[in-house]
Amino acid sequence: MRILIVEDEPKVASFIKNGLEESYYEADIAYDGLSAEKLIRQYKYDLFILDIIIPQISGLDLCKKLKKSMSNIPVLMLTALGTTDDKLVGFDAGADDYLVKPFEFRELLARIRVLLKRTNRPHDSVNKLVVGDLELNLDRKTARRGDQDIELTAKEITLLEYFMRNEGRVLSRNDIAEKVWDISFDFSTNVVDVYVNFLRKKIDKGFENKLIHTRIGFGYIFGEF
Repeated sequence: MRILIVEDEPKVASFIKNGLEESYYEADIAYDGLSAEKLIRQYKYDLFILDIIIPQISGLDLCKKLKKSMSNIPVLMLTALGTTDDKLVGFDAGADDYLVKPFEFRELLARIRVLLKRTNRPHDSVNKLVVGDLELNLDRKTARRGDQDIELTAKEITLLEYFMRNEGRVLSRNDIAEKVWDISFDFSTNVVDVYVNFLRKKIDKGFENKLIHTRIGFGYIFGEF
């Protein structure tokens, strides 16, 4: 499950993101309404956490937009505005739930679980990952960058999925070996580097913006930088 946190207070946003990831959710952060709209166009989310008072587009206006275009995705309002009137305004905008700051993370997590259980997503929805102009269709096991189809082996697809699900994070060779090959990394072999190079030639060669980046001494990082 992937969740978008729209919160302009970095400490609060980081606290929520870290807690969600420890609970095995994927989480992205947008610090203003325009950034949130950009992420929503790029990725498929299962739930939105919106602060009301955010730059560019207010949380209320963003909620109204979301409910017009994707009414089946739950929205949880997270704000310091805690009067009954404030809550009613949030619900009138389309929010599915409303949590007042400060809060205990376990309460936030409980509310998220309830909202996700309540939501029935279409069975025919496409299960895909998108980073920049690269798209990985997990149902069909196909990849496409821009207008170009990319042929990948089964192991390359697994490696690409792991990279895309961990966009922006430095991944060590040990991380990759354990998650993609389900083995502890053997420092006497270069199998991880070999497969990363295979993948790099297929998804980066010929494209101006590279997605696979080497971090010397650390491993690899995936994304647009």
